[in-house]
Amino acid sequence: MIGTAWHRRIVLALPWLWTGLFFLLPFAFVLKISFSEAALSVPPYSDFFAYAGGAIVGLKANLANYQLLLSDALYVKAYLSSVKIGAIATFITLLLGYPMAYAIARAAPQRRNVFLVLVMLPFWTSFLIRIYAWMGLLRPTGLINSALLSLGVIDEPLLLLNTPFAVYLGIVYAYLPFMVLPLYARLEKLDPALLEAAADLGAKPWRAFLGVTLPLSRPGILAGCLLVFIPAVGEFVIPELLGGPNTLMIGKVLWSEFFSNRDWPMASALTVVLLVLLVAPIMLLQARREDAP
Repeated sequence: MIGTAWHRRIVLALPWLWTGLFFLLPFAFVLKISFSEAALSVPPYSDFFAYAGGAIVGLKANLANYQLLLSDALYVKAYLSSVKIGAIATFITLLLGYPMAYAIARAAPQRRNVFLVLVMLPFWTSFLIRIYAWMGLLRPTGLINSALLSLGVIDEPLLLLNTPFAVYLGIVYAYLPFMVLPLYARLEKLDPALLEAAADLGAKPWRAFLGVTLPLSRPGILAGCLLVFIPAVGEFVIPELLGGPNTLMIGKVLWSEFFSNRDWPMASALTVVLLVLLVAPIMLLQARREDAP
């Protein structure tokens, strides 16, 4: 029994150790840098600690970075724009991903693996190459405009690239599998007998879906939305390549602060605030789920 207890402790300790080494420790460094000041040095920020006689005597915490985030309209607009784009893209992904996951879950068992492979197939190609491919498709001389012009649907090329439409299209395309897979995992476990019982009680198919399938698939919906929304808010490559210079998202602001301005403290403060904005709702939601009867 003692050996089994130690084995359990070791198994439970491994995820915490992994989280501490690869998340909490790097985040602690980022948090420390966010309270520093930018400096012309290597690395380009001042020391967080105050020294006297070779010993640490205090901290030199700088709150100016966080004060600037709240007072500068550019940063506030970047956060709001990122949340808006992430939320709309997540909703579109859910509308497209739910029917796909439902169809795969209801397909014949021998066909499900084929459909799942087709869903995951884009991951076998570089993410950057796929986004560049969309640039080729959406540009004025690209395949889409050329096909529409050849069919006589349009008289002149449509402006598809460097638009909000292209950003939403790129995010939905890139993160659609993250919505489909958790939804499929949930829908595949649903007992068909529940729908048969609803039909026996006189419920129409749409009523059975709303009353049985949809409520039971909520955990999959929540998991898929989180898997899409969180990376979409901090996305940099898609708005940079498909959205153009007029698309303002926090990922582009982070890139500019870190590489162009070399203001690591401000970039770190932006990262900390973004993480708080994303993690806080998740923690509140988890707390509500644990308190629910």
